[in-house]
Amino acid sequence: MSDTTHMPRRGLARHIPLMVILAVAMIGYFTLRDYLSFETLRDNREALLAWRDANYWAMAGAFVALYIVIVAFSLPGAAVASMTGGFLFGLFAGTAFNVTAATIGASTIFLAARWGLGQALTARLEASEGTVKKLKDGLRENEISVLFLLRLVPVVPFFVANLVPALVGVKFRNFLLTTALGIIPGAIVYTWIGVGLGGVFDRGETPDVSLLWEPFVIGPIIGLCVLAALPIVIKAVRGRKEV
Repeated sequence: MSDTTHMPRRGLARHIPLMVILAVAMIGYFTLRDYLSFETLRDNREALLAWRDANYWAMAGAFVALYIVIVAFSLPGAAVASMTGGFLFGLFAGTAFNVTAATIGASTIFLAARWGLGQALTARLEASEGTVKKLKDGLRENEISVLFLLRLVPVVPFFVANLVPALVGVKFRNFLLTTALGIIPGAIVYTWIGVGLGGVFDRGETPDVSLLWEPFVIGPIIGLCVLAALPIVIKAVRGRKEV
């Protein structure tokens, strides 16, 4: 009797982390859009720079913690946060802080989804047959390549690339590795833009994020996408030849 009573509760408890993330994401979308913005950074930049100069590591820790919260709860302002890393800490340190925070935040979403919906969905996929089984087996065979593609292709929303792998049962270590490495190119670009924010603000302009689509930037990223997809293509070609 006691086992029957506690089973539904344990099942519901598994969903609490993901439910909290989704609830905070929805609230944050409507309440924080005006605060996590370039205007807020511009209006407070002198105070931020002064505090950074006086308390560098405290500022770095606070920045990383805030960025983790933004990513973990999918709050608006991730792009602004990435550029702020470059504005406050320069290209190299800023990129390192951005990648560290984004990876930890992404892992938080992944684990919350895995403990909740991911367990039930993965179990169903494991028991599935036919087309679903082929798709599942294809993903397992090319897991790292697919995960790298999710990170490298600029049009894939970051939240989607965090949530979907957890729901289809990919290994956490592969998710962690491909996240930490796969977001580096984009992080460098956004941090690079952030390094020049001071001059942009002085001219009264708005940061131009279209730099991401310039040929000298998007070209290497597309090249990395091709490299990530190459193992998938090779396996597909070999499979057809064997058939």
